[in-house]
Amino acid sequence: QVQLVESGGGLVQPGGSLGLSCTISGSIFGGTTMGWYRQASGKQRELVAAVTSAGRTSYADSVKGRFTISRDNAKNAVYLQMNSLKPEDTAVYYCNVERRAVGISYWGQGTQVTVSS
Repeated sequence: QVQLVESGGGLVQPGGSLGLSCTISGSIFGGTTMGWYRQASGKQRELVAAVTSAGRTSYADSVKGRFTISRDNAKNAVYLQMNSLKPEDTAVYYCNVERRAVGISYWGQGTQVTVSS
């Protein structure tokens, strides 16, 4: 019943910007952590950024200072603003929501981000 829908991916030149959005349908109760993961070709999935219900944020070292995560609890949405993009940011980006009390996670379908000249 819970579904996560991502949007905003695409092709961008190095140094450019993209904004990703994830909207959650269905009911999710309790405290949640929302995050963005990415998986590049031939590599393992990695956490890019996360934000708690209280608004605490964390970032991978590789994106600090360039990416910003935010959430809108009223809209059941989480966003990732990506600036100063580099070719190594190329990956499929996945939205994730975790119900911390019960350890249940939900995943989006993924959206492709390609940074290339």
